[in-house]
Amino acid sequence: MRHSELLALLTLQNVEGVGDVIAKKLISHCGSAEEVFRAKSSALSRIDGVGTSLAAKIRNKPPLDQAEREAAFIEKNAISVLPYYAEHYPDRLKHCLDGPLLLFGSGVTTLRNRHVVSIVGTRQITAYGVDCCKRLIADLAPLDPVIVSGFAYGVDIVAHQAALEHGLQTIGVLAHGFDRIYPAAHRKYWEKMKASGGFLTEFRSGNDPERENFVKRNRIVAGISEATIVIESAEKGGSLITANLANDYNRDVFAVPGRITDKYSQGCNLLIKTQRAHALTSAADLIYLLGWDVAAAPKPVQKQLFVTLEGDEKTVYDFLAGNGKELLDIIALECGFPIHKTSSLLLGMELKGVVRPLPGKLFEAV
Repeated sequence: MRHSELLALLTLQNVEGVGDVIAKKLISHCGSAEEVFRAKSSALSRIDGVGTSLAAKIRNKPPLDQAEREAAFIEKNAISVLPYYAEHYPDRLKHCLDGPLLLFGSGVTTLRNRHVVSIVGTRQITAYGVDCCKRLIADLAPLDPVIVSGFAYGVDIVAHQAALEHGLQTIGVLAHGFDRIYPAAHRKYWEKMKASGGFLTEFRSGNDPERENFVKRNRIVAGISEATIVIESAEKGGSLITANLANDYNRDVFAVPGRITDKYSQGCNLLIKTQRAHALTSAADLIYLLGWDVAAAPKPVQKQLFVTLEGDEKTVYDFLAGNGKELLDIIALECGFPIHKTSSLLLGMELKGVVRPLPGKLFEAV
């Protein structure tokens, strides 16, 4: 990006009354941020949502001091800058009307042609939540998804750690600028995450992790992914805000159900009860409902020698061995299992190398 365009983008953000939506309208109309400041007031005022008052503020643009300081900070710290029209700006976020005008990145943050899931939840994660989160990511690992979360205490950091343990790319979306690490206790994970993933934020240096910034951050977490998974949540909290945003963006939302007496399962149970989330009992639920092509997984699992199948797995295997290729729905019907259970069984058998998925949700015994 030209230095002059970067300065223009940063300056445009400093104009009082210009938010992400208006800024994108201005740039789309004028062709670039630099051209916005060259346009006549009469032309600017005719743009939807601008008017004469805001056009005058744009023409009397703020001093360049703040923009120049931020540009120097960006260059000094090797921060990548992604305006909404950039090739490497996350594709799904481009389709969100209120997506950030600018994203700042550090590390490996390219998401093109990747499965991306966001995992969110309470900061007071329980042992049940830890187990569910780790198990889910371990089961998804053969499909090499990118795991996105908010780098906060609780579910967020457990998800990032589990992703690192399985060699997955993981991205933390921050509620502050790159001049600090918050929470400070997570500094020990910073370099590890940058090595196999990285961080994204819409906030400049000097922006503290204020409460309202976390709410803004949540729309990036929801918008950047094809699905949002809530591991644990109380009846109210930031995770439910993220889930609602994901629904607004027409993304799939999943929630891990829990006991009705558990405080940090109430939010998940409520999402499922009100049909704002699919119940997530295994990785197979997500894979099936999102239509992921398991056959195209980049980490194929070779058949294990001397595999012993018992119980339900043997029932499914014997059916496939005797009937050849079959649809998931038919397998579930003929074997007498719910579809979600059949999906889970098939995924486990695939990882053992005794079942092969085929296009069109077909499966066959190996």
